[in-house]
Amino acid sequence: MEHVGRTGEPDKRRVRQEFLAARNRLTDDDVRAASRALAERSLELPELARARTVAAYVSVGGEPGTLALLDALRARGVRVLLPALLPDNDLDWGEYTGPGSLARVQHGGKMALFEPSGLRLGPDAVADADVVLLPGLAVDTRGMRLGRGGGSYDRVLARLEHMGARPRLVVLLYDTEVVAHVPVEAHDKPVHAVVTPSGTRRFASA
Repeated sequence: MEHVGRTGEPDKRRVRQEFLAARNRLTDDDVRAASRALAERSLELPELARARTVAAYVSVGGEPGTLALLDALRARGVRVLLPALLPDNDLDWGEYTGPGSLARVQHGGKMALFEPSGLRLGPDAVADADVVLLPGLAVDTRGMRLGRGGGSYDRVLARLEHMGARPRLVVLLYDTEVVAHVPVEAHDKPVHAVVTPSGTRRFASA
């Protein structure tokens, strides 16, 4: 799936709209079933089995569900960090200690997010993570991730590189969101793996 505009640059906005439209057609039962399978597949990852700290996120809307995975990681004794959106679209981080540690936060006209309600640890806290679980809309056969366009995780990945941190980067998606090609820009970086309800795919380019 690729759209090329008049300038010759891939039209990321149109591609995002197509993937979001497909998610909007999912039923609640579809999302719940995918969430259970995604947690099972993710917990099979050797990277998560070894991890002491994982940076993750709380799914919203039609995103593949993450809460079951977050609770399973905590049950293993893993420290789980969750993002909090800052006014400039950068991300602060806080620790997830269970559903009671989440607050629903409305950021202007954007979708409401579930963020950690406890102590904020600062944007650099993500560098402590052994694995970073990334949201996205699609990933291609090169491991290139298509995000939602806000730029928050571009900042996270740039910060990790600047700090010399090298966590494993894993994106969580539906099966239909692993595609042949997504549009990319010069700053985009490949992930190490994608987990979907049916399994895991790894990428040598990361």
